[in-house]
Amino acid sequence: MTDLLTVDSINAFYGRSHVLHDVSLVVRAGETVLLLGRNGAGKTTTMSAIMGLVSVGSGRISFRGEDIRNAPPHRIAHRGIGFVPESRRMFASLSVRENLELGRKKPARGTVEGLWDFDRVFTLFPMLAPLQNRTSGTLSGGQQQMLTIARTLMGNPTLLLLDEPVEGLAPIVVETLANQLAGLRAEGLSMLISEQNLTFARLLADRAYVMESGIVRHSGTLADLDAKPEAWTRFVAF
Repeated sequence: MTDLLTVDSINAFYGRSHVLHDVSLVVRAGETVLLLGRNGAGKTTTMSAIMGLVSVGSGRISFRGEDIRNAPPHRIAHRGIGFVPESRRMFASLSVRENLELGRKKPARGTVEGLWDFDRVFTLFPMLAPLQNRTSGTLSGGQQQMLTIARTLMGNPTLLLLDEPVEGLAPIVVETLANQLAGLRAEGLSMLISEQNLTFARLLADRAYVMESGIVRHSGTLADLDAKPEAWTRFVAF
């Protein structure tokens, strides 16, 4: 498989605090890769660095062979990376349909995946279809998370970044969302998902990177990591 995203030995700082230490990872075309670790491990900072939201002091980030390190976030998005932040960042006063419309944009040059429109989004997230005219601020947490993902998909990304997508959601909603993301995986959409819930991660991952204190401690397939019990018991929640 072709390397789609390559993060090579990046270091990042918040003021004088060194928060990412030589972080490296790869997402190949068609893969779902998990970035695992407990709260404060550096997962969100890694995602933000990829999206240009956190300045990277050294190292390289390349997407489809192009250097995107410290590029403006809107340019990174236009190159084909879609970002679903943990905070969701809904336009609470707008309807579901209006939120989706705001996410619509042309696909990045060279994108061959099928285009996303309202019909395709509502097929993946049927719960949203009857809520199209509902103000998004009145939706449940699970519905808002589905809407946030759907809005990002309307931008026709080649790579989807999801930061803690099931944080705070009820178990039944987690299972539903896992099935919907598995559908995206089956369609060949590449995904990088930060998570600390190992049960959820097992439903989706091709490979995983395990972080602690801004350092990648372990990496490999889940079978590889199962052979290293400390990768789970020390660094990841069950």
